[in-house]
Amino acid sequence: MYICDDVKFIMELLSKNGFKVYLVGGFIRDELMGKSCEDIDIATSALPEQTEKILTENSVKVIETGIKHGTVTAVINHTPYEITTFRKDGDYKDCRRPESVDFVTDIKEDLSRRDFTINAMAYNSEDGYIDLFGGREDLKNKIIRTVGNPDERFSEDALRIMRALRFASVLGFTIEENTKDAILRNSEKLKNIASERIFTELTKMLVGDYVFRILDEYREVIGVIIPELIPTFNCEQNNPWHIYNVYGHIIHSVAFAPKDKILRLAMFLHDIGKPQVKTTDENHRDHFKTHAAVGAEIAKTVLKRFKVSSEIYDKVTTLIYYHQSIENVDAIRVKRWLSKLGEDYTRSLFQMRAADLMAHNPEKVGEEAEKLAERQRELEEIISSGEAVKRSDLAVDGNDLIALGYRGREIGEKLNEILNLVVDNKIENNKDTIIRFMKGSEL
Repeated sequence: MYICDDVKFIMELLSKNGFKVYLVGGFIRDELMGKSCEDIDIATSALPEQTEKILTENSVKVIETGIKHGTVTAVINHTPYEITTFRKDGDYKDCRRPESVDFVTDIKEDLSRRDFTINAMAYNSEDGYIDLFGGREDLKNKIIRTVGNPDERFSEDALRIMRALRFASVLGFTIEENTKDAILRNSEKLKNIASERIFTELTKMLVGDYVFRILDEYREVIGVIIPELIPTFNCEQNNPWHIYNVYGHIIHSVAFAPKDKILRLAMFLHDIGKPQVKTTDENHRDHFKTHAAVGAEIAKTVLKRFKVSSEIYDKVTTLIYYHQSIENVDAIRVKRWLSKLGEDYTRSLFQMRAADLMAHNPEKVGEEAEKLAERQRELEEIISSGEAVKRSDLAVDGNDLIALGYRGREIGEKLNEILNLVVDNKIENNKDTIIRFMKGSEL
């Protein structure tokens, strides 16, 4: 196993002072899978104050990041390394954190408190791999299994439910049957978990290669963390454009979207408003007019509850609001959308529409998908060519309009009018041409 020199240095310092020290958790899992892992956790029999004393005596910077729970952070070459004392947890009363932590001297006790077998292994050069719960075998067989009784593990910390789903989505592993049953039995306990922690695991899960299977099999869990999605589970779409119900369409579209957390989150919520606006005509065909605007409002409630950043909130809700606006591919005017939303939003909106189309009836959308791909190529060509799509791209500015006699608010209004003319190819983006045009006629 490859261990970087800085980590070796820390482990050797603790070892030569008479303490046991191991690499643990995700680093071992990823190394055994042949993946690189920068999240290095070190566990030791040394108490936090002993670890800190040894490090500082050897000129290593130490940050007391979690002394109460046995963790100190060593900083070497500007890189932090967490070092935690072997411990066992006391009783859990809130499905989130133990009431107390007891430090122990045996790595076996420390490993037995961990969540899944694939995360409950340790390694050092002296003892080799320590694998008490069959983690290596579960890695080989691509299985997610709790350490010990799954009901106890999920009662201790219900966030482990989301972690199980995230690992299965990202790694493509199967959740072992007893663990799966316990997830479904204990999913209501997620209501005790801070929404921010759930959101972190949710977004990691959404960008997994195997997200469709997880969203399909564990919709009961999804219903706990986003109850606004429950009405989509059995909402049919009797419409020639669709072959799935609303939730089936949603999860297919998520899987088709690029593996970007904002895009996949937008896809996950994009049709959340459909059940509220569903109507059925005299031919028994279903319609969902205004679902985008309604869905954007519902998404705002969901995202506020998750306490997301303003960047995520703004982009996801904007994409949901506009996603229905480009249903008619023939009517898409690329430069207009670039002018309205900007490069980043427009590109994401088109990517969102592409994923949306792929989750429709394939017999109906083939031509639409080809036309959309043409619009996407047009988008990239316009961006690369540097064509004017915003006011700052114009060959004239406010000073030019002031020289022509414009004042105050009318300056911005006239610049917007000029931009619209340029975007619509009705006037060339050339300073002399624009000024001559303005002098010759009212815009």
